[in-house]
This record gives sequence, C-alpha cells and structure tokens, in this order.
Amino acid sequence: MKEPLTQRHWTALAAPKVAPIVGTSTVLILGRIWNANGAEHSAGNAALMVALAAGAATAGAFAAAGHGGGDGVLAGTAFATSGALALAGVAGYADGWSLPILLWAVATAVAYGIAARYWRTDRRDTVAHHRQTTIRREDHAHVERVESLRAGAQIEVARSGAAYAEQLATALITRATLPGYDPHIVTRAGLPELPAIDITKER
Repeated sequence: MKEPLTQRHWTALAAPKVAPIVGTSTVLILGRIWNANGAEHSAGNAALMVALAAGAATAGAFAAAGHGGGDGVLAGTAFATSGALALAGVAGYADGWSLPILLWAVATAVAYGIAARYWRTDRRDTVAHHRQTTIRREDHAHVERVESLRAGAQIEVARSGAAYAEQLATALITRATLPGYDPHIVTRAGLPELPAIDITKER
C-alpha cells in the first residue's frame, strides 16, 4: 500500500524562516510610530514598558522553573514577549535610530538562535519518522513477498497432486478395461490396493 505524497507550498516552508525577522521588525516599526506620537523622552511611557517587560520576564522565569520541569513553550513565549516589550520601549523612548537598530539586530540574532534549535529538533524528528516509515514499509513488502511465494508454492503442489491423481485414476481405469487384467497382480507388485466400498453402509 503506497502512502500519499504531500508536498508543502514554498510559502509554508519559508514562513518559519522569516518569522523572527518579521516579528522584530514589526516591533521596531510600531515602537518608532509610538515615538513619533509622543513617546519620545516620556518617563511615564518608559516606566510602563519597563514594568511590562519585567513582568513578562518574571512570568517566563516562573514558567521555566515550574513543577515537573516547567512549560518550555510558555516560558519561551513569556521571554519573547519581554524582549519585544523592551525593544518597543527603547524604540519609543529613544530620539535616534542607532540604539533601536542595535537592539533590533541583537533581538533578531537571538530569535534566530532560539529558532534554530527548534528547527534542528524538528528536522531530527522528521528524519527519524521517515526512517521508521521506510523500515515499516520494507517489512510489510517483505512479508507480502514471502506470503505470495508460500501461497504460490501451495497452489503448485495442490495442482501437481490433482494432476497426478487424475493421471493415476485414468491409468487404472484404462488398465482395468484391458483384457486379462488381474488386480491381484497389481497388489503383489507393491502398488497400493484401492479400498473397497461397502454399498450397504452408504444406503
């Protein structure tokens, strides 16, 4: 049985690769828009973003150190939110582009470093799944070939036995019609004697 082949669209393959830079760029752009709308050198806005970033980082730390090893997905989401808030705060507070661009580059590099780890894990899982699928398919094909050969051999044996029985019956019938046939001579020659049929029992 052949499994259906599925091929993902190139956009689906490229989306995870560009997601980190799209995310950090979006935060940077929104921060600069916020800067142009009055956030520049605003102590209150800066304090708000610092508090939000610290809260998200604290939530990530608690999630990572939770019972049973913690929740990696939740911790990663919280730390990513904290970094995004910090980047947005700096982009909104700073009066130039140098510091926001520097933090954007650092955040993008860190995001790709974290994503690369998950990509390697996903690639290993995919390769292992393909390997197991191939081994399973080869095992099934081998079993099918063995069963086909066994069934063919049994059919051939049954066909040969039926042909031999038919030839033997034809030879016995032909021999019995010849003049001078003596069944006792056949028995003395070592050939098997045909069993007698009791007609009274059949009635």
